[in-house]
Amino acid sequence: MAHIALTIAGSDSGGGAGIQADLKAMSALGVYGASVITAVTAQNTRAVTAVHGIPLNVIAAQIDAVLTDLNVGAIKIGMLATPDIIQTVAEAIAGFNGPVVLDPVMIAKSGDALLAQDAVRTLRDILLPCATLLTPNLPEAACLLGVSDAETPDQMIAQGIALCELGAQSVLMKGGHGRGDVCRDLLIDSTGAMAEFIAPRRDTRNTHGTGCTLSSSIAAGLAQGLGLTDAVAQAHDYLQGSIVQADTLMVGQGHGPVHHFHRVWSA
Repeated sequence: MAHIALTIAGSDSGGGAGIQADLKAMSALGVYGASVITAVTAQNTRAVTAVHGIPLNVIAAQIDAVLTDLNVGAIKIGMLATPDIIQTVAEAIAGFNGPVVLDPVMIAKSGDALLAQDAVRTLRDILLPCATLLTPNLPEAACLLGVSDAETPDQMIAQGIALCELGAQSVLMKGGHGRGDVCRDLLIDSTGAMAEFIAPRRDTRNTHGTGCTLSSSIAAGLAQGLGLTDAVAQAHDYLQGSIVQADTLMVGQGHGPVHHFHRVWSA
C-alpha cells in the first residue's frame, strides 16, 4: 500500500516551487502525492507576475475530496495568500488526525510577496496551532514574532520556543538566510533544541523552491511513519543533494530550481 502525503499550496508555473516542487519531492522519496491548489501564480525563475486565488469553496472541496477518499498520512501546507484562504484551510483540515507541516510562505525567491500583509496575523493565530511542525526561514520567523531576524543559534532557539508558545508543537528554524560558511537548521520544541542539522553553505543562485522542497520532504517522511527527527534528517539530506546538483539543470535565467530527481537522472 502506498504511503500518501497531501500538499496544500500554490501552483508555480515555472515548476520549481509550490505544488510542483512538493509533488516532485514526495515522488522522489517514494511517497504518493495528492494536491490541493490554493492559488495559481504566473511565475518563473525571475519574478511572480500574477497571482489568482482559487475560490474558497473550491479549495474546501479539494480538501474534502482528498481526505474522504485517500488514506493521507501527513499534510504539508504552503502558500495560502489571503486571510480567507487561511481560514478555509484551517476549517477544512480540522478533523485530520495526522501530522501537519506548515511552511509559512511569505516571499518568493525573486523577492515578490506571496502572502498578503493582513494575512500574517491570521496565519499566526488560526493555523499555527494546527502545526505539528512549523518550518520558517529566519525572516519568516521574525515576521511572525514581530522581531528582528535571529543572528545566533541562541536567538534561533529563543525564537523557535516563542513560536511554540504561539501554538506550534515544534519548529524547524532554517538557517539558509544566515551568514557564514555553515548553514545551520535547528529543530526546536517548547523545551529547546531537539536536533541540529548542519551543511556547507553552497555558492549557488539556484535555490528556487528550497523551502517548499524541504517541508514537503519532511511531510513525506512523516507519511512513511518516520519520527519527526528522522523525517527532518531524511529531508535535510535529500535537499542538500538537490542543491548540490542544482547548477547542472540550467533552468531559467534567474534563481533556478533545485534538482529534485538528482538520485534518478543527471542533467
